[in-house]
Amino acid sequence: MDFKFPLTVSCIHFICSAIGAYLVIKVLKLKPLIVVDPEDRWRRIFPMSFVFCINIVLGNVSLRYIPVSFMQTIKSFTPATTVILQWLVWSKHFDMRIWASLIPIVGGILLTSITELSFNMFGFCAALFGCLATSTKTILAESLLHGYKFDSINTVYYMAPFATMILAVPALLLEGPGVVAWLQTGPPLLSSFCIIFGSGLLAFCLNFSIFYVIHSTTAVTFNVAGNLKVAVAVTCSWLIFRNPISMMNAVGCAITLIGCTFYGYVRHMLSQQTPGTPRTPRTPRKSMEFVPLVNEKLEDKV
Repeated sequence: MDFKFPLTVSCIHFICSAIGAYLVIKVLKLKPLIVVDPEDRWRRIFPMSFVFCINIVLGNVSLRYIPVSFMQTIKSFTPATTVILQWLVWSKHFDMRIWASLIPIVGGILLTSITELSFNMFGFCAALFGCLATSTKTILAESLLHGYKFDSINTVYYMAPFATMILAVPALLLEGPGVVAWLQTGPPLLSSFCIIFGSGLLAFCLNFSIFYVIHSTTAVTFNVAGNLKVAVAVTCSWLIFRNPISMMNAVGCAITLIGCTFYGYVRHMLSQQTPGTPRTPRTPRKSMEFVPLVNEKLEDKV
């Protein structure tokens, strides 16, 4: 199809997410609307929408230059950046065993990057900065959902319109002429639109599931659990796109997955030793904090 316009694709995804959230809340009434003051919308939701836009755009840009398997492996660095940001910015203190569990994840990514046969510096940097944006977005979302008792679909309902507004002008200015030329010379419009807007529908489902998982767990748990999809991404990338994967690439991915498994074991052991409730990133560093427990539900603020 050769539709190489990451800003436009991201904007379409956010439009589909906004429409989907509106239908769920306003039309189907599957979830009550959580009323948010206009000031809080700009002060709390707009920054998260801005960071989320950066995250999505960087991910789409990186896919133009590096394979899916390599991009997904780089994204596995996100748990480390999440822990560091929470420690430095929000003064959240983790047990030393959590830091130790991140070592194989980081080491596996470094090994994969060094031995990547389709390495591209621009795509690598875009994916790497995307990790930082993902960590910031995830922490902000955790703070919004846990601290202010938002649910997943209401977060998408308020975030997607802001994200669309942020991306619409850059997409029009930077990619508008290219999109027009593609419409004139591209493949049949009906099938192309079905594919593009079908991906937007999947993006809404992804956004919904992301915020639901964050609401049910914590930022670090969510990011580390997401690394388990690396093996599937590498396999599918090789089967569909036939991009070359060296033996050391496979070893690096395996080390990353071992790190994910080790983190899950450490989290489980610490949660058994220290019962408690999840804390937001604003929790002061007064004492040693173990890994927050998961599945601590909060009631919606209507």
